[in-house]
Amino acid sequence: MNVRTRKAVGCFAFLAYLAIYALLAASLGVALVPLVPTWAQLIYYAVAGIVWIFPLKPVVGWMNKAE
Repeated sequence: MNVRTRKAVGCFAFLAYLAIYALLAASLGVALVPLVPTWAQLIYYAVAGIVWIFPLKPVVGWMNKAE
């Protein structure tokens, strides 16, 4: 697979993962609103806003791999 195709596939995978992750993280966050205090919600959203990148590191490395 050439670099251009690999980057196109990686971008579509990246966008699909990000959309699904955002929906799940927001749904869980909304479900937590009546259950936890405001400071815990802040921590949840801060962690959820950072954690999404770790599963994508291998995809980014694969996209940028030389042939």
